[in-house]
Amino acid sequence: MRKLLISLLSFLALSSFAQTNQTGQIRSNPFATPPLPGETVTYNNPVIPGFYSDPSVCRVGDDYYLITSTFEYFPGVPVFHSKDLVNWEKIGHCIHRKEQLPNGLNIFAATIRYHEGTFYMITTSFGNPSGNFYVTAKDPAGPWSDPVFIEVGGIDPDLFWDEDGKSYVISSEFKLYEIDMETGNLLTEGKQVWYGTGGRYAEGPHIYKKDGFYYLMDSEGGTEEAHSVCISRSNNIWGPYTNNPANPILAHANAAGQSSPIQGVGHADIIQAHDNSWWIVFHGYRSISYPVHHLLGRETCLAPVSWPQNGWPTVNGSGTVFDKMTCPTLPLQPFAAKPERTEFDTEKPGLDWNFIQIPNEGNYSLSERPGYLRLKGSAENISQYTTSTFIGRRVSDLNFTSVTEIEFDPEAENEEAGLILLNNGMHFDLMVIKEDGKRYLQAKLKFGSVEYKSEKVAIKPGPVKLQVKGETSTYSFGYAQGSDPFTEIQKVDSRYLSTETVGGFTGVYVGLYATGNGKAAKAVADYNWFEYNAE
Repeated sequence: MRKLLISLLSFLALSSFAQTNQTGQIRSNPFATPPLPGETVTYNNPVIPGFYSDPSVCRVGDDYYLITSTFEYFPGVPVFHSKDLVNWEKIGHCIHRKEQLPNGLNIFAATIRYHEGTFYMITTSFGNPSGNFYVTAKDPAGPWSDPVFIEVGGIDPDLFWDEDGKSYVISSEFKLYEIDMETGNLLTEGKQVWYGTGGRYAEGPHIYKKDGFYYLMDSEGGTEEAHSVCISRSNNIWGPYTNNPANPILAHANAAGQSSPIQGVGHADIIQAHDNSWWIVFHGYRSISYPVHHLLGRETCLAPVSWPQNGWPTVNGSGTVFDKMTCPTLPLQPFAAKPERTEFDTEKPGLDWNFIQIPNEGNYSLSERPGYLRLKGSAENISQYTTSTFIGRRVSDLNFTSVTEIEFDPEAENEEAGLILLNNGMHFDLMVIKEDGKRYLQAKLKFGSVEYKSEKVAIKPGPVKLQVKGETSTYSFGYAQGSDPFTEIQKVDSRYLSTETVGGFTGVYVGLYATGNGKAAKAVADYNWFEYNAE
């Protein structure tokens, strides 16, 4: 009788929560946007997959340029180009010369703007020196200038030019300054113009002007599940600013957004397209359950905006977004697909490849053995964030396979090289090592102060193919020599490399490395090619 009563109460509770939409389907969440039958998917979010966080966008004619944050990775602040806001191609980096930040970099959120023939990128560095700075370029693909540091506190600075030609800068402190962009000198004392709406960690401000109003937008709630986008406005750039009564305009920390595959939405920038439509770029992460975690970092997403005259902007009609979008778009102009295999037969690595910090160029060569990437192991290991020998690319898919072929014959037992998965200093390695004069393969899993190593596998002389396979909830490592099939030697739960586990603001990289673990390696590691296949 007791079980029957509990079942009845549960049924009544569910029945009272469920609603039926016009198609007769039962919706268990009355706050969520109902699906409409027959809709055609026009594009998928994220539009730029993988760790591309804190997006900012500008338009020049019918061309669009977007940048994202990069933290410890070099080159820093990638620049993308698009004709339709959906398809993006990387064309360069704003921080591409070691002379720009010679003592290292830790680049937070950035803003890109275009004014009278010049592109501006302004951001925050937590390197040496620290502070807010901007660089300029005539061509967004580069080259970009040396940094101009400015005396503005906070993070995530934004630039705005008014119709009278005056230029302004504002940061997460919400203090507005007039600035001379020729010199970087501040022309006024900072005036507090807003405090956000009261959400924690208010950041990422952007100023827009429309219909005579100045709109000031920010992100609040922290860059996890409570992330959101809010907006205010004033008829004077110096304020006071009035909050939108419908704030937040973008959020998934509610019943309406809880079922979206994309969570942590925020840090946005709004753009008016050349057909006068409005759009918002923002970051979010693809959430995996259970326990809830994400692997790929915060990724760049896109949604339409309705912004009526004298009104407030509304994102996607409901303030929520989805992985499969069904809204009208600009005429789509996709770019050619990139090859899955990287042949190391060029003078420089491609734009998708990054180093940790500014590399010691002597530890990398594409010319010493033509057709191969040669790595020389430094004394530092990967976790030290200094000049460790590493080159990698973002993992952009939950299901993928990466393979490389390496020739490496260690001279000493401290030397290792191989294939690596990396996130915020924690890493899983498939490495070639030497013990008692023999070569072995071994998987190493590094979690903070905890280190696990698999059983060693003896390998024959000659090259060896190394493989890592991602299958959403697991990573597996395998190897092959000659024409033999791949043999798996280690599998691990992928959540141990998630942001929720290792912290930080980045996402998982896959790459190639070499180290001498305390002293410079004598043996070199030669990589013949590298493949990344999305599945």
